[in-house]
Amino acid sequence: QVQLAESGGGFVQAGGSLRLSCEASGYTFSSYDMGWFRQAPGKERGFVGSIAWSGATRYNQDSVKGRFTISRDNKKNTVYLQMNNLKPEDTANYYCAAATSGGDLRRASTYEYWGRGTQVTVSS
Repeated sequence: QVQLAESGGGFVQAGGSLRLSCEASGYTFSSYDMGWFRQAPGKERGFVGSIAWSGATRYNQDSVKGRFTISRDNKKNTVYLQMNNLKPEDTANYYCAAATSGGDLRRASTYEYWGRGTQVTVSS
């Protein structure tokens, strides 16, 4: 059974940093593309960034350009989201997701599996 478990969320002041982790189990992690999405109250779930099985990354440049970095450790079955210079508008529930079928990694519909999310709150 595929499971994704996010951790690392919390409260932080504007300008601070957090590192989110997503530990995967139940499948061959190294062969899956991974993505991070976020959802704020009253808003749709939006793409933050992704890392392919090859290590290639892409980001939502408009919202996280130069501030967020995604990485993966295949030995630990874990994908990370390093978030620096956080802003109040980054406040959201952050989800990781796994995809194996290819397709546009910016689209939530590409992903087959999802974690339950971890809350990030940034105060001004």
